[in-house]
Amino acid sequence: MKRKSLFLMITGILGFVFLYAPIVSLVIFSFNESKLVTVWGGFSTKWYGELFRDPQILEAAWVSIKIAFLSATIAVVIGTVGSFVLIRFQRFRTKALLSMMITAPLVMPEVIIGLSLLLLFVAMEGLIGWPGGRGMLTIIIAHATFGAAYAAVVIQSRLVDQDLSIEEAAQDLGAKPVRVFFDVTLPAIAPALVSGWLLAFTLSLDDLVIASFVSGPGASTLPMVIFSKVRLGVSPDVNALATIIIGIVSLGIIAAALQMNRRKKEY
Repeated sequence: MKRKSLFLMITGILGFVFLYAPIVSLVIFSFNESKLVTVWGGFSTKWYGELFRDPQILEAAWVSIKIAFLSATIAVVIGTVGSFVLIRFQRFRTKALLSMMITAPLVMPEVIIGLSLLLLFVAMEGLIGWPGGRGMLTIIIAHATFGAAYAAVVIQSRLVDQDLSIEEAAQDLGAKPVRVFFDVTLPAIAPALVSGWLLAFTLSLDDLVIASFVSGPGASTLPMVIFSKVRLGVSPDVNALATIIIGIVSLGIIAAALQMNRRKKEY
């Protein structure tokens, strides 16, 4: 029994080292004085200053945030409508087809999604003149397309477990279906909506492949800029940018954990 516990402990430690050692090394070398990211030249924070003086990275970060916010919002709306139809309307002819279409982006390679959307945008521009070229709008549409699939999975799991007696009681009291949906259903599935939105936001912020297909001049996202810099060699300011992102994500995780612990104590 002791050997088994020791083996599990060692395996767990090695797993955490494998996962987090590269991240720790990246954070350490973001404070490197040297321009060579693999050679330690002393402690310095100058690369953080260089980062905030780089207009290309700052503009790309702002573009990525705007795209992620809008695409995640659209994805949650589409995912909510699709999930509600699939869960609450039990029988209709195209239910299986709709379910397959919603979940298809989950298993479809990103290269295929990006190429198909690019061909679609080119064909639409030739037929109706919209969208006029590739840019932020086409990236938002593309990210909302695959983000809606992830949001729908999260929202469906919440709708399946929801107690319908509250909605039925509201209808018995005279509330119309639309009023029941906005006053009862949406508040009940609010945690799933937030989770789906955060997931779609993260996927949009992280996407490189699809954005590379459907982007245009003046709409370079942060992953695209970082990838172009890394192809020429990793620079210390990229390490600084990654460290800032890691810090923001870590603060969000800590805040969420503290909030969950507070709620458990209240209950």
